[in-house]
Amino acid sequence: MRKIKEVLRLTHNGKLSERQVAQSLNLSRSTVKDYRARAQRAGLGWPLPETLSEEALEQKLFPPASFVEPPAKALPDFEYIYRELKTHRKFNLTLDLLWQEYKEQHPEGYQYSQFCGLYRRYRGKLDYCMRQDQRGGEKLFVDYGEGLSLIDAETHEPII
Repeated sequence: MRKIKEVLRLTHNGKLSERQVAQSLNLSRSTVKDYRARAQRAGLGWPLPETLSEEALEQKLFPPASFVEPPAKALPDFEYIYRELKTHRKFNLTLDLLWQEYKEQHPEGYQYSQFCGLYRRYRGKLDYCMRQDQRGGEKLFVDYGEGLSLIDAETHEPII
C-alpha cells in the first residue's frame, strides 16, 4: 500500500524535508516529491478530511488514465504487396516503394516501420511449401509418372 498519508503528515506536521521524509519512510525523494505535487494539484492539504479513505485518496491523486481510441487507419492490401514483390523481384521493387504508393493513396495511413511490421505479420501467416535443399548427386528423386517400364538392355524392348 502507498504511504501517501504518512508523506503528507510528515511534510506538513513534522516540518521535515523531502529527504528526511524519504529516509524515514524508505521511499525515494522523487516519490515524496510526486506525492506532494499530486496532493497540491488535487487541492488537498493537511489534515486530510477524516471521511477520506485510502482508496478515495489514491483515486484523487492517481486518477485512471483516459484512453482515447485512435482513429482506424486503412490497412494495406497485403496480398497485392506480396504478389508485387514476388513478380517484380528482378526490377528492384522494394517494400519502401510499395509503402510510398500506399501513403499516396492513404496519407493518414501507417508509417513505414508499422507498415513493415504488419506486412511481416501477414507473411508469417502464409502457408508455404517446405523447401528442401539438396546437394547435387547426393540423392536421386524419380517421378514414375504413369508407372515404371523396364527395357531389355540387349533388345531395347519393354519387358513390362
